[in-house]
Amino acid sequence: MVTASLVKELREKTGAGMMDCKKVLTETDGDMEKAIELLRERGIAKAAKKSGRVAAEGLVEAYIAEDGKSGAVVEVNSETDFVAKNEEFRTFVTNVAKQVLETNPKDVEELLAQEAKFETGKTVQEVLVEKIATIGENMTIRRFARFESDGLVEKYIHGDGKIAVLVNMKKGNSEVAKDICMQIAAARPEYVRKEEVPQERVNKEMEILKIQTMNEGKPEAIAEKIVLGRIGKFYEEICLVDQAFVKDPNMKVSELLKQKDADVEAFARFEKGEGIEKKEENFAEEVMNQLK
Repeated sequence: MVTASLVKELREKTGAGMMDCKKVLTETDGDMEKAIELLRERGIAKAAKKSGRVAAEGLVEAYIAEDGKSGAVVEVNSETDFVAKNEEFRTFVTNVAKQVLETNPKDVEELLAQEAKFETGKTVQEVLVEKIATIGENMTIRRFARFESDGLVEKYIHGDGKIAVLVNMKKGNSEVAKDICMQIAAARPEYVRKEEVPQERVNKEMEILKIQTMNEGKPEAIAEKIVLGRIGKFYEEICLVDQAFVKDPNMKVSELLKQKDADVEAFARFEKGEGIEKKEENFAEEVMNQLK
C-alpha cells in the first residue's frame, strides 16, 4: 500500500512532484529504489543521494599523528545535539579517534574489546557504558577509518563536528591536502578516480541514461551515443579527480593535482548521522492516541 509518508519520503529524496511520486510508487508496489529509478528514467528526478537526510546526532572527529604520516576519523552517535556539545562527550570522541590511530583495530567490535588507552584497566566498551550512565543518553561508536601514508595524511572538520574528512596523499604538501579535504567535504565524491567505480554501478547508470534518452524521443542507436557523452557527467559527480575544483570551477581537481605535483591515494568522508533513520516524535498525536 502506498502511504502518504512513502510519497513524502520519495519527494524529499528526488525533488519530484507529489503526483509523480504517488504514481511511480503505485506502479512499483511501494518499492522505493525502483520508484527512484523510474523517476530518473522519465527524466523527472536526479540521482538520489543514498545518505538521505542526516537524522542522528553526535560527532565526527579526526586525529592526525605528530609526524603527519597517519590519521584516523571516527563517528560516535548520541541521541541529542545537546550531548554533542557536552565537553565530556567531545573528549571521549577525541580519545576514541586517538585509540583507533594507535591500535589499528580491524572493526568496531575489536575496538570496543580493546583496553582503553585513556582509562586504565577498562575496555573501550566499559568506558562507553560509563559515559552512557553519567551523561544519560544512549551512545554508539558507529564507524571509523584509518590511513597510513608514505606521503602525508590531512584532516578537515566542518560545522563543529558535522562533517569530517581524512585524506591520504601519496605526494603533495599540506596546503594542497587541505584544499582536497575541503573539496571532499563540499562536493561529496565517492571515489578518487573512475577506475575505482564498480562496473555494475556504471552499467546501471548507462541503462538509466539510455532509457531516459529514448524517452526524450531519440532512436536507440543515437541514444547509445548520447549516453557515452552523458556518462562523463556521472563521473564528474562521483569521482574526486573529475570534479570541478570548488575554489576555481574552471579547473578540474586532476589539473590542480598536476600543477601541485600531488596525488591522492584514498579518502574518507564521514557526515554525522549519514544514512541513519531517526524516529520522528509527534507528542500531540501520541497523547491523543493514549486518550482514545
